[in-house]
Amino acid sequence: MPQKDTSKAILEAAEQLFSERGFAETSLRTITARAGVNLAAVNYHFGSKKSLIHAVFAGFLTPFTARLRSELSLYEESLADEPAELRYLLGIVFNTALLTCADQPERLNRFMRLLGLAYTQGQGHIKRYLNREYGEDFASFSDLLRRSMPELSAEELYWRFHFMLGAVMFTFSGVDTLKAMAEHDVGRLAQTSDVIDLLLPFVAGGMQVPAQLPVAFAGREVSGAS
Repeated sequence: MPQKDTSKAILEAAEQLFSERGFAETSLRTITARAGVNLAAVNYHFGSKKSLIHAVFAGFLTPFTARLRSELSLYEESLADEPAELRYLLGIVFNTALLTCADQPERLNRFMRLLGLAYTQGQGHIKRYLNREYGEDFASFSDLLRRSMPELSAEELYWRFHFMLGAVMFTFSGVDTLKAMAEHDVGRLAQTSDVIDLLLPFVAGGMQVPAQLPVAFAGREVSGAS
């Protein structure tokens, strides 16, 4: 197998297995067995399991951030000194993600599962890698996000962003199952683009809703809680 094909086979097998089983639960031997290569090929092309994990993330994020960088730059130029519009900003991100995986839509589902695993499995090296390689692009998006909601404190914006990210990861990591359920329960076959159209106002609304919890509620037990 040519070197380029070997590297691609390893990456495809790793992406599938990591998203199915998790990072810690997937051994290099399992990956090489699915890819049809020997263990030495992983060491030759990637050097280590951590580097392979990083390469899997780069396979999605490098083309995604390249597209996003261009789209955000055009949007920022159009704003001049005006605040960003949150729903439009999020629409840019969602549509860019779809375009990045246009030839393989299932890859978006897998990437969202991988992103969720990076949060839940304590893979600190992934966060450091993402900050190092894509931090500048994430910072550009964060600046526009702050401009769209200047009334929020940095702490509140932080939490709302992660709540939104959780909803997005849940939706896209299981979008095929959700669409099948909706077809059965609602009687309509939805496309992924339809799901985005429904998700966008929901997450934008959640990000922008005014904080209404009274200060006196802080620390109080919920009524009926044991």
